[in-house]
Amino acid sequence: MKKIVLTGGGSAGHVTPNIALYEELKKDYKCFYIGSHDGIEKKLIADHDMPYYSISTGKLRRYLSAKNFTDMFRVLRGFSDAKKALKEVSPDVVFSKGGFVAVPVVLAARSLKIPVIIHESDITPGLATKISAKFAKKICVSFKETVEFLPKEKTVFTGTPIRKFLFAGNALKAKNMCNFSDDKPIILAMGGSLGSVKLNTYLQESLEELLNLYNIAHIVGKNNINKAFENTKGYKQFEYLNEELPDLLSLSDIIVSRAGANAISEFLALRKPSLLIPLSKAASRGDQILNAESFKKQGFAKVIFEENLTKDNLISEIMNLYENKAKYIENMKNSRVNDGVSEVIKVIEKEL
Repeated sequence: MKKIVLTGGGSAGHVTPNIALYEELKKDYKCFYIGSHDGIEKKLIADHDMPYYSISTGKLRRYLSAKNFTDMFRVLRGFSDAKKALKEVSPDVVFSKGGFVAVPVVLAARSLKIPVIIHESDITPGLATKISAKFAKKICVSFKETVEFLPKEKTVFTGTPIRKFLFAGNALKAKNMCNFSDDKPIILAMGGSLGSVKLNTYLQESLEELLNLYNIAHIVGKNNINKAFENTKGYKQFEYLNEELPDLLSLSDIIVSRAGANAISEFLALRKPSLLIPLSKAASRGDQILNAESFKKQGFAKVIFEENLTKDNLISEIMNLYENKAKYIENMKNSRVNDGVSEVIKVIEKEL
């Protein structure tokens, strides 16, 4: 069998597309994973039958910090670790989903003349992608707009690889899990793996009004369960969901969420209208803002910028989104979303 090394980490968004690819690649490839010693990628990959190689990692920063000096040595050590792993595996190709953990792997692969293909989910490439792009044979992207920011001769619009299990949700199972006993429409609210304090706060302040019309499932993030609302009828809190997430997605009528590229690509594939509240530029490089604006422009979602978020506009925009959800679903049906898994694999096969 051909051999492929997958890499990427630092956040779930740099790992879940690799898992989506793995489910298809394993039919024809022996798959291996290179990630950090203790990052989220190690935990997520543990559930899959892939040999895992750990390397030293250092964060890539755009700003001055004393840690830039010490992390430089961690990156160099990571390069050495990755080179050793690649020599042992001797893969035909390396596929990188990005994040700072992937950069040493890409550099090591290039030094060993192993072809590298990378994927960028956001509209504008992050620092890791900008570095890796110089050494990649092809760059796969989720948004057509991204082609403007990368070498056109290398860049291919593929869409985002989506995990197949997300399409196999059981709505009845989720309804029982949430203890929803009536037939009110379902809102799924989620603020990323760590949760969003501002979204959580305003949503819980809005429950008195919203629960008259909707049932609400709320993924609040780690350690963010609010005990004051634990027994509120029609409202169910979760810290985090993995295996049960497809069930909850299947049950939901609309979604209130951050605007991470992988998450919103999943909403699009599942035809779920969404109200997006992107991370502000004060807390990020602004990639979620661009993602959200693109989805709003295409008629897939409504948007409230975090600095403008209030209890009142959260309630009104949720109501407006639900009342007009048929229009958003129709726009998503007409979008001709690429099957990101098959499109990325086509690129890999072509380069081999």
